[in-house]
Amino acid sequence: MLLKTFGWSFAVTVIGLALAGVLWGWQGLAIVGILSILEISLSFDNAVINAGILRKMNAFWQKIFLTVGILIAVFGMRLVFPVIIVAITAKLSPVEAVNLAINDKDKYEHLVTAAHPAIAAFGGIFLLMIFLDFIFEERDIRWLGWLEKPLAKLGRLDTFSVVVALVVLLISATTVATDVAHGGGDKSATVLLAGVAGLVTYLIVGGISSYFEDKLEEEDEDDEADEAKGADESGEETKSATNAQLNGSGASGGRGSSGASVAGLAGKAAFFMFLYLEVIDASFSFDGVIGAFAITNDIFEMALGLGIGAMYIRSLTVFLVRRGTLDDYVYLEHGAHYAIGALAAILLVTIKYEINEVITGLVGVVLIGASYWSSVVRNRREAAEGEGSESKTEVTSGV
Repeated sequence: MLLKTFGWSFAVTVIGLALAGVLWGWQGLAIVGILSILEISLSFDNAVINAGILRKMNAFWQKIFLTVGILIAVFGMRLVFPVIIVAITAKLSPVEAVNLAINDKDKYEHLVTAAHPAIAAFGGIFLLMIFLDFIFEERDIRWLGWLEKPLAKLGRLDTFSVVVALVVLLISATTVATDVAHGGGDKSATVLLAGVAGLVTYLIVGGISSYFEDKLEEEDEDDEADEAKGADESGEETKSATNAQLNGSGASGGRGSSGASVAGLAGKAAFFMFLYLEVIDASFSFDGVIGAFAITNDIFEMALGLGIGAMYIRSLTVFLVRRGTLDDYVYLEHGAHYAIGALAAILLVTIKYEINEVITGLVGVVLIGASYWSSVVRNRREAAEGEGSESKTEVTSGV
C-alpha cells in the first residue's frame, strides 16, 4: 500500500537528486534536497485539504489529479508561474523573462521579490476565504467548540465570510501595504487589486464546483427516489402476479430497480472541483516559491526541488484518501483549515515584514499535529465508553 502510493515519489526523488548531482554537483544536490523538504513542510496542510476534496471524486479524476495535476503543480506553478509574474510586473515578453531567469538570475530574483505584495495578497485572501467558509459553517463535529460554535452562528449571515475577507483586505492595504519592504513604496492599490482578484477567483471557481456538486447530489437523490418507487411498483406487480397465479390466471411480470450508486464526483462537477484543487495548490505554492529564493535563484534547481516536494504532497493526499484517515481522525481537517488561516495571515503580513519559512512550516505542523492527537484521544475515549457500555449490558443480561 505504502510503496504503491509513494512509489512514483520515491522514483522521482532518486532521479531528481541524481540529475541535480550530475548537473550542479554536490552543492546543487544539497540545494534540491533542502527545497524538497521545505516544500513538504510548508504544504503538509495542503495534502489534508486536498484529501478532503479528492475523496469526493471518482477514480478517474483522482488519477487525473495525480498525472495532469502534478504536471501543472511542478511545471506550471514552480517553473512557469514565476516567469509569468516577472513578465507581467516588469512588462517583458515571456521570452525576455525566460532569458532573464537564465542569464541574469539576480535581477530575476529581484523582480520576483518585488512582485511579492501582489502574490501575497492574492494567495492570502484566497486561502483566507477557504478558512472562513470552513469556520463559519455549522457542523456536527467541532474541535474547538468554544470558538467554532459562536462563529458558526455568525456564519448564518449570508456572505459574512466575504465581508470579513474584504475588511481584512482593506486593513492590509492601509497598513502593511503602505510602506513595503519588497520593491519599496506604497503598494496599497496593487494589494487591493490582487486581493480582490483572489476573492473573485475563489467565488467563481469554488462557486461553480459547489453548484455542480449540489446538482449531482440532487440527481442522486432523484435516482434513489426513482429506485424506491420502482421497487414499490415491482413489489405490487409481483404481489399481483402471485395472486393471479393463485387464481389460475398465469399472469407474470415484474420490474427491477435500475441505476447504480455514484462512487464519486464525475463530469462537470469533478472538472470544476479539479480546477478548485489546482487553484488551492497554486495558493499554497506561493510561499514556497518566494521562500525558495532565500536558498537559490536558479529557476531549474527551484523547480526540481519544489517539484519533488510537490510529488510527495500528491502521494500523501492519495494515501489519506485511500486509508480513510480523515474519517478515522476527524479533527485533522479542522487542524488543516486552522493552518490555512494561519498561512493566510502570514502571507498578508509578509507584504511588509519578513517571516522565516521555518516558522510558517512549523505553525502548520503544530496545528495539524495537535488536531491529530485530539482525534486519537477522542477515538480512545469513544472506544472506552463503548467497552463500558458492553460490560454493563453483559452484567444486566446476567442478572
